[in-house]
Amino acid sequence: MPPESDRIVFSTGSGRIVLQSADPPPYPADAGRVLLPLARAAIASELGLSHAAGEDQPWLRQHGACFITLMREEKLRGCIGTLRAHRELLEDVKANAVGAAFRDPRFPPLTTAEFAAVSVEISLLSTLQPLSFSDEPDALRQLRAGVDGVAFEYGRHTSTFLPQVWDDLREPAEFLSHLKYKAGLPPDFWDAEVKLSRYTVHKWRESEL
Repeated sequence: MPPESDRIVFSTGSGRIVLQSADPPPYPADAGRVLLPLARAAIASELGLSHAAGEDQPWLRQHGACFITLMREEKLRGCIGTLRAHRELLEDVKANAVGAAFRDPRFPPLTTAEFAAVSVEISLLSTLQPLSFSDEPDALRQLRAGVDGVAFEYGRHTSTFLPQVWDDLREPAEFLSHLKYKAGLPPDFWDAEVKLSRYTVHKWRESEL
């Protein structure tokens, strides 16, 4: 892994993410049936439990970036992810699953008693695409509601929302305002040095398979 000086760590409403650089490879349409057991197995191992999961698919060895989200009774229980690929997808899934279960600072570590009660969701991210815009209205016009995940940067202020957040913040202006707030800035903040990038995801949740 690159040294700390070469890494950008986001603290967001969806957890902490590490920004690196690499392009994610294509995955099978049913990748979730492989990835979700891997995530649960990584959590189980930390708890001293066992859970079956296969690791022999060649595409798991390619670099990839993912977010792991844990839900309990339809409420967030933890979320950690990587915005850009910097390691094998297999390792990214395992590390982010453990992070979501035990290292999300908003929640206490997952307990053995909770293990069976949480539902695991995985989001595979596309390549991050920087946006070019003249001002905030121009940026807002380019955001695709329900499609884009967005990364916000302004100096040391950084944040991101997965595309799933559009379910709660349906208007681009509202979406961006909350993104700025999560970065530690006023919702009405704007500066010519603001940088925005977008990405898309493919996601699977255990409860939906």
